[in-house]
Amino acid sequence: MSTRIPLAERMRPKSITDYVGQKHIIAEGAVLNNALKQKAIPSMIFWGPPGVGKTTLALLIAKAIDRPFYNLSAIQSGVKEVREVIEKAEQMRQFNQEQPILFIDEIHRFSKSQQDSLLGAVERGTVTLIGATTENPSFEVISALLSRCQVYVLQELSKEDLISIVDKALAEDEFLKGEKIDLQEYEALLQLSSGDARKLLNILELVTQAAIQQQQPITNAFVAQHVQQNRIRYDKSGDQHYDVISAFIKSIRGSDPNAAVYWLARMIEGGEDPKFIARRLLISASEDIGNANPNALLLANNCFQAVNVIGWPESRIILAQTVTYLASSAKSNAAYEAINKAQELVKRTGNLSIPIHLRNAPTKLMKELDYGTDYKYAHAYPGNFVDQEYMPAELSGVKLYEPGRNAAEEKLRLSLREHWKEKYSY
Repeated sequence: MSTRIPLAERMRPKSITDYVGQKHIIAEGAVLNNALKQKAIPSMIFWGPPGVGKTTLALLIAKAIDRPFYNLSAIQSGVKEVREVIEKAEQMRQFNQEQPILFIDEIHRFSKSQQDSLLGAVERGTVTLIGATTENPSFEVISALLSRCQVYVLQELSKEDLISIVDKALAEDEFLKGEKIDLQEYEALLQLSSGDARKLLNILELVTQAAIQQQQPITNAFVAQHVQQNRIRYDKSGDQHYDVISAFIKSIRGSDPNAAVYWLARMIEGGEDPKFIARRLLISASEDIGNANPNALLLANNCFQAVNVIGWPESRIILAQTVTYLASSAKSNAAYEAINKAQELVKRTGNLSIPIHLRNAPTKLMKELDYGTDYKYAHAYPGNFVDQEYMPAELSGVKLYEPGRNAAEEKLRLSLREHWKEKYSY
């Protein structure tokens, strides 16, 4: 039994018609289906959660148009391996052989220089690139490469899709179809697989072996009993992803470091990208803390830079330090509220004239038109301040920024009041 090819590999689809899911791009009349019929596929990026069939779809595309297929993993490969494939492709072109497909799994893990090494070959058509990523390619794939590829979003498999995969395996797999397997309940299989078809088939293989040996029906309780690994409930691309990050940010905003570090741990154990977490901390440092503690943004930015240099597991310590600091910090959303108010105001008043004294005057004509005339240079006055109008005349006296009620911004409030008197009296 141990020498068998895993069930997930045995059940890998042999053609596009056997492929489950992603009807929005491969169904009759869909964009990728049309490209396959014309045998003229572009370089592309598949973006979607684990286990939805990115690698399988790439293989089926190569098979459907009869192209050579090279498979690299960004975890195990580098520039050397990429160049070797490109050199082979160039040799094939010299002999008028078909342009190969270069599939790179987890392309988001390639560095900028590694991604740069692909540009020339993709642009010249030496290879057709298919990259697979679980992360947003807008952040993880360099813009020059992204502009040369079509991005296809692969969706989570539906409950019906997953059930059909299970039923197909029981009915068609060479080892399972001859066995008397009584599958009575699907819920535990689907829940433990978290929408990942590969994981679903691995679990199915485990429980069917046990069911055959023990001559027991497969129920939810039977599945739970035989799947030993404690699977953290966290789906990086589904509702749990957004719910957990929401709980995480709200815990920081609510000044609860215990809860914040708990939700951080949930994301870490669920396999979340540390750069995604660090980006959200940057946002929180300004949106929820702001000028109540400007050091929060500095720390969050340093955290982001450090996470980009240091991988797991050490990044978890840097993230934990930043999370607990932000959660424990004084809070203010004054800057966030100010820009919201300002943008709403601009939508109504964005065509108001800029005061003449604030305009730039780089040319003689502009100077003759009095651009910049009567502007008072603040640094030429005591305390580096002079009372003059900086808003359009129609908006004089409008208040957008109101300092928060915290120690740091109370100092800002007093300074503004001292300079502007009634204009900035809050």
